[in-house]
Amino acid sequence: MNKKIYQMSKINKLDIRKIIIFLFIIAIIIVLIMIAQNSIKVIDDYKIYQEYQAQLATMKKEEEEKQAAIEREKERIRQEKIPKLTQVGRDNMNNIYHSDTKRVFLTFDDGPSTVTPTILDILKQENIKATFFVLGSRVTAMPETVKRIYEEGHYIANHGNSHVYSAIYSSPQAVLDEFNQCNEAVKTAIGVPEYNSHLFRFPGGFPGGPYVDVKNQAKELLSANDILYVDWNALSGDAETTQPTVEYEMQRIQATVGNKNSAVILLHDAQAKKATADALPQIISWLKENGYEFKNFYEIIK
Repeated sequence: MNKKIYQMSKINKLDIRKIIIFLFIIAIIIVLIMIAQNSIKVIDDYKIYQEYQAQLATMKKEEEEKQAAIEREKERIRQEKIPKLTQVGRDNMNNIYHSDTKRVFLTFDDGPSTVTPTILDILKQENIKATFFVLGSRVTAMPETVKRIYEEGHYIANHGNSHVYSAIYSSPQAVLDEFNQCNEAVKTAIGVPEYNSHLFRFPGGFPGGPYVDVKNQAKELLSANDILYVDWNALSGDAETTQPTVEYEMQRIQATVGNKNSAVILLHDAQAKKATADALPQIISWLKENGYEFKNFYEIIK
């Protein structure tokens, strides 16, 4: 009897060991399965992380490319507004008063002034780009106005610094110095260090007068420094009288433009010439009615 109990006890112990081993194996299998599942999850999570990082890298690259494209476009526009004198530009200037089609250049001397914003408002409303022959002394006094002229696409040309004939025409070098002084003032006002208009208008005009010899010598000196000059072949008459009226200016415009195909019109941008700003809408209207296309010197000096 005791022997039988002992054998059964031994069998039970073996069964328990088998069960424990079995359970242990099951536990190991479960642990391995859990490890495998966790590994798969880690791998999947890592793949997702890699995809996310790749998406971030792609988005970053696309954003960088977009910003680079924006900067390139800004630079292209900036460069377009910096005049660059070429032989084509020189040839165009030699033929400024000749055209197969009707064209007109509105040019404003002596500014900027308190009248300039009114002129700019009218030009903006009419979608017309003009040319402003500015004085360096006035540029220094009103830099924000000059910047607006530039940013709205008008051509900023050079009329010297002082407009004092005895100073400007004291020598050919003095003419060049006045150009350079004005050009430096424009660079500072518009924030474009490499700006050069390459275009000068002699105060009082180029031909005739007591300073004709100096002007002729200055013309050669300016040309040697890639600076061209231009006068006008039509005008509003706003410098012919101390108190011009709209009616008077319209008469002078009609008389001096006449039947010219290419008209470079002299107007003045000065506080004392408010009548010019008042007359400008009528001047523009008359020119449009007579088939003129408005140009500025960006289309000439290139």
